[in-house]
Formats: sequence, C-alpha cells, structure tokens
Amino acid sequence: MSDCTAGYKGEFIEFMLAGGVLLFGDFTTKSGRRTPYFVNTGRYRTGAQLARLGRYYAAAAKERFGDDFDVLFGPAYKGIPLVATTSVVLAQGGRDVAWCFDRKEIKDHGEGGGLVGHTLADGDRVLILEDVTTAGTSIRETVPKLRAAADVSLTGLLVSVDRRERGLGDRTALDELADEFDMATHAIVTIDEIIAHLHGREIDGRVAIDDAQRARMESYLAEYGAR
Repeated sequence: MSDCTAGYKGEFIEFMLAGGVLLFGDFTTKSGRRTPYFVNTGRYRTGAQLARLGRYYAAAAKERFGDDFDVLFGPAYKGIPLVATTSVVLAQGGRDVAWCFDRKEIKDHGEGGGLVGHTLADGDRVLILEDVTTAGTSIRETVPKLRAAADVSLTGLLVSVDRRERGLGDRTALDELADEFDMATHAIVTIDEIIAHLHGREIDGRVAIDDAQRARMESYLAEYGAR
C-alpha cells in the first residue's frame, strides 16, 4: 500500500470498489461533464456497508475537524444516510452529536418546515456531509437553507472523494467553496490517491486501474482538472 493511502484511506478506496460505488466506464456528472470514473454512494445497499461507511466518515471527521462541530447536516438525498450512520459511530465512540437533513420540498402539514431532525439554533457549529462535489452546485443550494434556519457557524464540508476538478474558475470546487462560505473543505480521499492506490493493483483477480484506464482518467483531469 502506498504511503498516500496508508491506513483507512486505502481501505476506503477498496471498500468503494468492492461495493460497486467506485465505477469506471463512461458517465455524465451532474455538471454535465462526461467522465471515465464515477462515485455513486447510492449503491451502498446493506446495513454492514452503511456501518463501515459511517466509520470512515467518522474517522475523517475526527481527523480533520476534531471536536469543532455540534451538528451533522446531510443534503437530501444521499447526505441523509451519511449523517445518520456517522452520528451513530460517533455516539458509539462517546461523542453524541446532533444531525439533520433537508427536504427537497417544504412540508406544509404536520410539523411543517424544510429541515428534519435537530432544530438548528444560533451558534450551532455545522459540519456538512456529502458524497461527492464536482462543481459545488448542491452545496450552494444547501448553505442558504442552513443560514435561513439559524445563525449557524459552518465548520466545514466533508465528502467521500475530491475529484480535483475545476469548479466555476481554475481551482477545485472544494477550494472555491471553502473561500466562498469561509469553511474548511476536505475529502476522505482524492482522485489522485485513488489512481495511485489502484493502478496496477490486482483485486479479486483483476487489475482495478490498468494503463489504459489510467490514461483515460489522466486525460480527463488534464481537461477538467484544477490548476
């Protein structure tokens, strides 16, 4: 295992691959870019997978953000299981944090409102958990909802994979979001770490990233990657 993917990072990469979450082929991202690789956390299907996913997010959250958050927020829909499982893992480790998520459509009956779970309060330190951010679109939709609910402090954003692609300008979407919303942004792993870990590595009888696939990925990053 290479140094850049030592510990839980290398395990997480192989976990995504085994679960069919990390895919190679021909895909189109939410931003409209055609890409030779894709990360789809909607393909986690079992309780055991969800439990492991929570452990990886919890490990990264503690490593990157320490205790500087009170609430986990998950943008609908894929962020919902992320905050649920991560909060469970943190509670099992002795840290009970609140969690909430948004609705795609505001409910006008029952308790109403656009957020579910913890009721955000002034001063809450919110850590957003998302699967992948390519252009930053979903986060730009999410932050106004949080700020409309209360005078919260945005601790940061944690995603599964940093695709290292340009956002609106020449820098990565995560770097742009960090400046735009004055919050830290991190990923459990980057696409560079995925390439380094899987290139030429045989897993379950096949090489995950061969020379041809690596060339396609590097060509894509040469076109869309951040400077």
